[in-house]
Amino acid sequence: MISKLFKNVSNRRSFLGAGALLPLVPLFSSTNTSADNPADPKSICKSPLAHAGGMTTVGNVDHLRNGFDPHNLLTDWETGTVEKDSAGKTIRKFEIIAVDTEIEIAPGVFFPAWTYNGRVPGPTIRATEGEFLQIKFINMGSHPHSMHFHGIHSAKMDGISGAGLVDPGEEFVYEFRADPFGCHLYHCHVAPLKRHIHKGLYGAFIVDPDPKLHPQNTTTALSRQLGTDENMHWQELVMVMNAFDTNFDEENEIYAVNTIAHEYSKRPIKIDKQRPVRIYLINVTEFDPINSFHIHGNFFDYFDHGTTLTPTLNKVDTVMQCQAQRGIIEMSFSNHEPGHYMFHAHQSEFAELGWMSMFEVV
Repeated sequence: MISKLFKNVSNRRSFLGAGALLPLVPLFSSTNTSADNPADPKSICKSPLAHAGGMTTVGNVDHLRNGFDPHNLLTDWETGTVEKDSAGKTIRKFEIIAVDTEIEIAPGVFFPAWTYNGRVPGPTIRATEGEFLQIKFINMGSHPHSMHFHGIHSAKMDGISGAGLVDPGEEFVYEFRADPFGCHLYHCHVAPLKRHIHKGLYGAFIVDPDPKLHPQNTTTALSRQLGTDENMHWQELVMVMNAFDTNFDEENEIYAVNTIAHEYSKRPIKIDKQRPVRIYLINVTEFDPINSFHIHGNFFDYFDHGTTLTPTLNKVDTVMQCQAQRGIIEMSFSNHEPGHYMFHAHQSEFAELGWMSMFEVV
């Protein structure tokens, strides 16, 4: 693990020379103790970190300095503003700004990110199937950027050269209909693509099904439409699997869900056992061919790309995704005893380097 983080002395010096700040204590520890009683070696047995074998980062990230908290990212839906045109057509408007900013991705480890609205991942854009969308994109960054949406749209709205590529200080309005429903994403599509994506220019794009268009599955469609009574019964979470190459050698040193290494191990996600869980899972990990999600002590149904109202996989506990692949996970803890239930990548290296999390079922 440590050899992965610092592959050799030369690379470590390059890492330090690039301006990343390291904590004065080891970045990863197998003997972490609780904050309540750090001197008591038994205290870890009372902590959710014990379930991870204590293999977590040391210290805490300053979320206030970052300007975003990964716990808020789980449920922070950007729904824009809604207007009606003269013909009564619904228009949903958004504004996204690209800006360069430094973020802390693990305690004491800082990354020079390119961001949408100052956060990584960018805002979770959410709309309803069939709505007409207008996304005003302003580039305040230091390089040309764009927004490429996974979905159906015209060629002139594709977010590539000649179709919405935006120079620094310029802006562009992407216009298209929200279609199809599902769990999608958006990202910068400027060359070199791997650098623009890896630096942080990506986010979730969720299109809820319109229940009127799905008479055979109205109840299921309603459960996915934000704000309905059926939807409020669900505990919905967005999880973007990502990673960071801190020394720019095209190999990742930090892995995470929603950017901050081991954040959901140190602060488990509280789950009400009486309400089902729906996860919008997206993989944007660069430099690794696949990422994965595995749940302990439970199984789930999986909807590949979220474009169906019936599962594509039933009762599985692990799913793999290549970059840009995504889907919806649905599961229940109603028959489980309260406690901490681990979920993580089933590539052990990814888990040890940050992609390890916990649900606290209550």
